Amino acid sequence: MEEYRARAAAGPLPLHSQSQHISYRATTFNRLFAAVYSVAIFALFYYHLASLLNPTSLTFFFISLSLFISDVVLAFSWATTQCNRMNPLRRREFLENLKLLLKKDSDFPALDVFICTADPYKEPPMNVVNTALSVMAYDYPTWKISVYVSDDGGSAMTLFAFMEAAKFAVEWLPFCKKNDVVERNPDAFFVSNKDYCNSEMEKIKIMYEKMRTRIENVMEKGKVEDEFINGEEEHLIFDKWTKSFTPKNHPAIIQVLLESGKNRDISGESLPNLIYVSRQKSTTSHHHFKAGALNTLLRVSTIMTNAPIILTLDCDTYSNDPQTPNRILCYFLDSKLASNLSYIQFPQRFYGVSKNDIYASEHKRLYIFNPVGMDGLLGPAYLGTGCFFIRRAFFGGPSSFESPELLELDPNHVVEKAIESQEILDLAHVVAGCDYENDTKWGSKLGFRYGSLVEDYFTGYCLQCEGWKSLFCNPEKAAFYGDAPMNLLDGLNQMKRWVIGLLEVTFSKYSPITFGVRFMGLLMGLSYSHNISWAFLSISLFVYAFLPQLALINAVSIFPKVTDPWFVLYAFLFLGAYGQDLLEFILEGNTFEKWWNDQRIWSIRGLSSYLFAFIEFFFKSFGISVFGFNVTSKVIDQEQSKRYKQELFDFGTPSLMFLPMATVAIVNFVAELIGIWRSLGGAWEQLFLQIFLVGFVVVNCWPIYEAMVLRNDEGKLPPKITFLSLLLTLFLCSLFSTFCH
Repeated sequence: MEEYRARAAAGPLPLHSQSQHISYRATTFNRLFAAVYSVAIFALFYYHLASLLNPTSLTFFFISLSLFISDVVLAFSWATTQCNRMNPLRRREFLENLKLLLKKDSDFPALDVFICTADPYKEPPMNVVNTALSVMAYDYPTWKISVYVSDDGGSAMTLFAFMEAAKFAVEWLPFCKKNDVVERNPDAFFVSNKDYCNSEMEKIKIMYEKMRTRIENVMEKGKVEDEFINGEEEHLIFDKWTKSFTPKNHPAIIQVLLESGKNRDISGESLPNLIYVSRQKSTTSHHHFKAGALNTLLRVSTIMTNAPIILTLDCDTYSNDPQTPNRILCYFLDSKLASNLSYIQFPQRFYGVSKNDIYASEHKRLYIFNPVGMDGLLGPAYLGTGCFFIRRAFFGGPSSFESPELLELDPNHVVEKAIESQEILDLAHVVAGCDYENDTKWGSKLGFRYGSLVEDYFTGYCLQCEGWKSLFCNPEKAAFYGDAPMNLLDGLNQMKRWVIGLLEVTFSKYSPITFGVRFMGLLMGLSYSHNISWAFLSISLFVYAFLPQLALINAVSIFPKVTDPWFVLYAFLFLGAYGQDLLEFILEGNTFEKWWNDQRIWSIRGLSSYLFAFIEFFFKSFGISVFGFNVTSKVIDQEQSKRYKQELFDFGTPSLMFLPMATVAIVNFVAELIGIWRSLGGAWEQLFLQIFLVGFVVVNCWPIYEAMVLRNDEGKLPPKITFLSLLLTLFLCSLFSTFCH
């Protein structure tokens, strides 16, 4: 990269700029509010400690202790959020200046793209093909692009799909460039242009549909039969799938589908390299999930092309802007940033999200608010997709290079042979072997990091602890779009997997609270700690979802009376936290309805994903395997999709994760009825805060009540979950009543 940066340093015009993400007044307000709110939190702790030191009974001692622990967890979560509000940044790229700097195709650095898929039934190959085609058609010298597809499911159907994609690319890439197509995912392009058509577009659409039909026919049959294979060469490729070949036990398969040196499109231009990689798998070797697949791609790509820049994408995250790689060059070519800039993260955005995002699938805080705030510190966390890396970042810190075990794996190694040469392919198969990493630094000091299910969070975190920085690129036009879960259980399972991974980091020597603060500083360490607080929030949410409610049912007042000065403190803490969160959503151009759904799903996750993640992590810590790794399904069910668009919660698949939230809904409904009755009897002063809290929960639980008694579609809450939650409600009420007396 040095030669490119030297050329950029000589350029007379700036390539980018930065400013505060929000106005100076808003940032100042956030800082002042954080100071005032912190004082209020310490006042609350004083109130709790006074109650603990002078309990009126053993019952009130345990109630006060529970509330104190819950509020400590909530305070920690709030404090870590404030780190991301201290100095948020907004960046802008000057693409017109880049064009003046890079005038020839040879001036552009090479780009390797990594796309990962693991299950052809949950991640349809057609979706992966569209993702690959969208980046192959970048407004970038095609012979500088190499696309590597990691198929961790080892599926012949996925390879067949990419063979078809290679043939379609010959027509699709020149069509995009000739017609200045912006949406270079073919499926997205044809959907958005369904009302417009000309002869050229009709021709390319027919080709696309033929490709889709062939791929879907293979998927229906479950294998690549002879009728789909053309020629002896393809037969030899698919003969590798023998009877002993399984997704968890098979040899490495590396297939070059396009080589820019010899394959050309219909206009005579070179095509990008397209390489299918399925690493060797064995039931006796640990494969480290997605991180292991990425490290295999990192080694194989170093052997074959060794581009200085790497883009990582999920199989469903397609490019929405063909200028995206040019945007990142505006930063990577800046000599002032060059010494320690490791990666540039784009926000994850999603297409097909319901009008008000009922499942909060957009994860605004995780994918937008936090990265913008972290950008003002050392840079955003790695979000797993839509991220451009400097290859050198995977080989030690900026000033502490870690040498790989082979000279050919060095990031500065110059590849001089064609990617299909036997020597290159033989070595690529070696480094894709399941035992290759034994007794090496891969996963610890080299490449993507092992030790957590959230390999993205952990890898970015480790890179920044080593001295690297990152930045957040958030252009007005979304750079990438991905799929969002269309049913509640998929979303909860995905979040559960993330939380387990975060717990693995929390209880390791790399905990952000200790290791992170030491190597990154207080604010950055706490910023990374925000995500690890998710699991502990289940404690607070369970206490506030049950304790005030059960106390209300038994006429026990646990909060200050309306006439008590402490009442003002509680009101300020509640309204301040929710008000600041709402204001942040509104300033980002979101609606009140989206914010409401976001805060509701936050509590639902706490009562399900966070709790079950804690349980699974606990058993896993003792070597007890509870559940396996689940790939989030990207398959769209039509009825499910219809309910999603109608913004109806989908509880169609029975799951124990629905039990706590259903129980909370019933307990709070009963408590609200009893609370209103008691307030009419004159107890409203003592019970107002409890009645208000219960009412707030009841309003949030409306989709659950609806799914319990008002719906008859397949997405309703399973009757056995409702029945079990009723039994659990009776048990909790009886237990608390006995405890109080």
